[in-house]
Amino acid sequence: MTLKIGDSAPDFKTIDQNSKTVKLSDYKGQKVVIYFYPKDNTPTCTVQSCNIRDNYQSFLDKGIKVFGISTSGHKAHQNFIKKFDLPFDLLLDTEHAITELYGVWQEKKTFGKTYMGTVRTTFIIGEDGNIENIISDVKSKDHSSQILG
Repeated sequence: MTLKIGDSAPDFKTIDQNSKTVKLSDYKGQKVVIYFYPKDNTPTCTVQSCNIRDNYQSFLDKGIKVFGISTSGHKAHQNFIKKFDLPFDLLLDTEHAITELYGVWQEKKTFGKTYMGTVRTTFIIGEDGNIENIISDVKSKDHSSQILG
């Protein structure tokens, strides 16, 4: 399934780094940013997450809820948040159910090796629960500007 702007954002239920249940539909009425990234503590994912951290007040000022999602585990999320002082929640998707639901679990190729993994993509979901924007050409060092416009 390929999602596009204007589609209803697929609902999901998972837990965050603190084992708190998070359901996307609970945030209807609020703008939500979901950024999918491959793995905690990798160079590009760290730059991307820290860019959002450094501009987090701008998200709060606009009433935007931010979630990062990767297939990294519970402990990895906790360590990533602690190491880089990330002020937003990271959601667990170890079975890649959410990444598949959003169409970002895809075949990738690195150094001639083919494997399945998360394609770095950000979804901006409006207060009505519909997708307002999809950022597939993520610029990690300037990702907040891409999101906030």
